[in-house]
Amino acid sequence: MFKKIALAVALACASQAYAADNTYFDNFTPLTSSSGVRAATSPILLSSPNFTQEIISNSLNNGISQYAPAVANNGGDGNAPDMIDADPSGRYIFMPLEQGAGGVLRIDTQDPNYNTRTTVIVTPNTTNSQGFIRGDASRFTPWGGYLTGEENLSNGTVTGGTGQGRLFEVTNPLTATAGTGNFVQRNSVIPLVAHEGMAFDSAKNFYFVDENLSGSIYKFTSANPNATNGNDYFSAGTVSALKLNTGAVDEGTTLTLSGATSWVAISGVNGRGAADAAGAIGFNRPEDMELLSLANGNEALIFATTAGDNDASAATGNGHVYLQNLNTNTLSLFADSNTIDLATGLAVGASFQNPDNIAIDANGNVYIIEDRNGSTDDDIWFANDINHDGDLLDAGEGLARWASNGINGSEFTGLYFSKVDPNKAWVNIQHPNGGNDLTVQIAAVPEPETYAMLLAGLGLMGFAARRNKK
Repeated sequence: MFKKIALAVALACASQAYAADNTYFDNFTPLTSSSGVRAATSPILLSSPNFTQEIISNSLNNGISQYAPAVANNGGDGNAPDMIDADPSGRYIFMPLEQGAGGVLRIDTQDPNYNTRTTVIVTPNTTNSQGFIRGDASRFTPWGGYLTGEENLSNGTVTGGTGQGRLFEVTNPLTATAGTGNFVQRNSVIPLVAHEGMAFDSAKNFYFVDENLSGSIYKFTSANPNATNGNDYFSAGTVSALKLNTGAVDEGTTLTLSGATSWVAISGVNGRGAADAAGAIGFNRPEDMELLSLANGNEALIFATTAGDNDASAATGNGHVYLQNLNTNTLSLFADSNTIDLATGLAVGASFQNPDNIAIDANGNVYIIEDRNGSTDDDIWFANDINHDGDLLDAGEGLARWASNGINGSEFTGLYFSKVDPNKAWVNIQHPNGGNDLTVQIAAVPEPETYAMLLAGLGLMGFAARRNKK
């Protein structure tokens, strides 16, 4: 009997150390203010002493590009690596280059050699890149391709040619060497929009945004949802835009939106024009989106609207984070300036501005990244949705400042939590003064008492094994 009890206790201790939480990233003390200026070697103010940071790639070293092959530095403004996604193995992370001429960057996170881990697989200003500019979106597909898109589409104006809201797929993202990414345009059915957020749901519907003032949220339902390549997936299907059942509405005049929704079919190359004609919701610069699993099993899209320069909420600079429940077809507000700041117990107010990127960790926690000024008020906020019901209205729920950017002239972008190692994440710091873009790896380690629990558990397991052997 003793052997069984000892082993059970040991396993319980070990499981508490390893499995009570899937990640340690949600164990921190909220920062009470944004970071001031920090050294480029340690650019992020972190909220826990158990978090570490390491620069794993940068675009300049003594004025020479470290991206291979060499990429023009856009007049000192940097190449601006943007949104991050990873292949299913978790080894490689991918991101487009946003400033000026665009391309696609791949980083081998398991390559110990700093000088060889970063590769530009679609090189800007080449025939292969097809005039690709201002890359922003970043999403791996269910069939193993890598999608990105052009953010550039002047207020929905479609004039054709290059740089006009196109969607692209790299069909060989893992095997491409420098400059050999097979870059294929995917606009046979998908309309032209200013791309940023993209997501696939469990039924393999594809969601994307028009990242412009009064831009809409779109869904593509493929006629071949289980296709094994992009040619078949994007060959035919239906494009629709999100609409409130009460009628057309614009976030620029109706500052918060909620209610029953539906997806209304659209057609044509001009995504903005078609969505407007169908009475779709116009959001204030919809940005990044992620698929979120709720506690009741429902799926939801969570996305940020930054609030642009010409809309009614621009006076405060505040934006919103919305949740679209895909099972109930309802839209609700997830976070804004009225959400509680867990560091103060008061409304977060102007401390929370211009939400842009969304990330989700291994515990299903949501992180919101601001499009603000580094070393002033560019922060990453942790959304504490305790019961994972898709709101921050319950006791103890709210926003907490998780990290802050300390580099002048820059902004955070692309925060991504590893799906393989739940205690690793990556974030880009783009277009800093001097143009030295950074990709930073953040790691979380257990607190000392957790280590002690683990060692105690392992020790009891060893003792039980020895006794069993006797």
